[in-house]
Amino acid sequence: MSKKFSISGIASSAYVHIPFCRRRCFYCDFPVSVVGDRLRGETSGTISQYVEVLCQEIAMTPAFGQPLKTIFFGGGTPSLLSTEQLQRIVGELQKHFGIASGAEISMEIDPATFDLAHIAGYRSAGVNRVSLGVQAFQLELLQRAGRSHSVEDIFAAVELIHQVEIPEFSLDLISGLPHQSLEQWQDSLLKAVAILPTHISIYDLTIEPGTAFGRYYKPGDTPLPTDEATVKMYQMAQQVLTSAGYEHYEISNYAQPGHQCRHNRVYWENRPYYGFGMGAASYVEGKRFTRPRKTKEYYQWVQAGGVIDCDVTPPKEVLLETLMLGLRLAEGLSLTVLAEAFGEEKVEEICRCLQVYFEKGWVEIVGGRLRLIDPQGFLFSNVVLAELFEKLG
Repeated sequence: MSKKFSISGIASSAYVHIPFCRRRCFYCDFPVSVVGDRLRGETSGTISQYVEVLCQEIAMTPAFGQPLKTIFFGGGTPSLLSTEQLQRIVGELQKHFGIASGAEISMEIDPATFDLAHIAGYRSAGVNRVSLGVQAFQLELLQRAGRSHSVEDIFAAVELIHQVEIPEFSLDLISGLPHQSLEQWQDSLLKAVAILPTHISIYDLTIEPGTAFGRYYKPGDTPLPTDEATVKMYQMAQQVLTSAGYEHYEISNYAQPGHQCRHNRVYWENRPYYGFGMGAASYVEGKRFTRPRKTKEYYQWVQAGGVIDCDVTPPKEVLLETLMLGLRLAEGLSLTVLAEAFGEEKVEEICRCLQVYFEKGWVEIVGGRLRLIDPQGFLFSNVVLAELFEKLG
C-alpha cells in the first residue's frame, strides 16, 4: 500500500455524548442513564456532575490546532440539558479547540423534553441544527416502542423549532416496528414530509441483544413485519421522499439539496473526529477508541487521565472501514482516491470481488466512482460488504 487513508488527517469534528433519558426505549442499546420523567439538567445533580466530568475530559484532551467545523450532541437525550449546561460545554469546546465560523452544531432533541426557553437557549448557544426523535406518528407504535412522547408532543416540538428559526431541522423515523403496517408507515412518511424538515433519517429496527425488544422478540418473529414488508417499507420511503424533493444521499438519510448532515459525512468519509463522554467513540491519530459505557467506569477513566490505550488501526482494517462507510453514500467512493491510498492492485481486487454484484445490478462504476445502486444495492448492502470482508479480510 502506498499510504494510509485518513489517519494522518487532523480532527476538526467532535461528538459529545449526553447519556440521560427519561426512560430507555425498548429498542435502545446505547449507553444511557435513566433519570425519570421529572428530572432534567436544572434539577438533577447526576446530570450536573456528568457535565463537570465531561468538561474535564474536553479540557485535558490534546488539541491539534484546527478549529472544530462540526459538533454533534448525541445521546441519550441532549435536550434534557439546561441551557446553561449546554453553554458550558460549548464554551469549553470553544476555549480548548476553537469553533470555526459557520460550524455546524447539531443536537438531538426529543418531543416533550424542552420548552421555548430551552430551545431558544440552545439556539443562542450556537446550535444551528436539530434532529428530532419522532420515530412514528401513531400513539400505539410510540407506546409499543417505549417512547415517552405523544403525537401531539411531536407537533408542539416542531412549532417551537420553527419559532426560534433553527436553520437545519432533521426528523427521525423508525421502520419495522412491532405491529407496524405499511399503511401506518406511509402515514408517517407523509406526515413527516408535510412538516418540511430539511433532512429526514429513516432507520430500520434492529433487534439488539440486551434490549427489551431483544428479550421480547427474535428477528423474524410475529408481530415484527416480515422481511418482505420491511423491504416494501424501505422502497416506499425512497419513493415518497425522493418524490417530495429529498435526495437519498446515504442508505438511511435524505436531505433537501444543500442540507446534508456535515458531521455524519465525517464518519462516512472515514475522517478523524474527537469523541467525548460516556461510551463515545473517537478516531484520532489513526486510533479508534471507545470510552467506558458505564458512568462509574467513565468517571474513573477521566480521573486517571483519560489515556487512550490502543494501537493505530492497521492498513487492512482502514481499507475495510473505508469501503464499509463510503459505500453507504449514494456517491460511493472515488477509485482514484482508493488507488492513491491503497494501490491500483487493491482496487482491481475490489472490483473482481464485486463482479457478481455488477451483474446483479447492485453495484456500478459511474464517473470513476464505485457505488451501490439505489434502491437494490442499498437494500443488499450487507451482502455486498460481507463479500468484501470475506475476500479482503
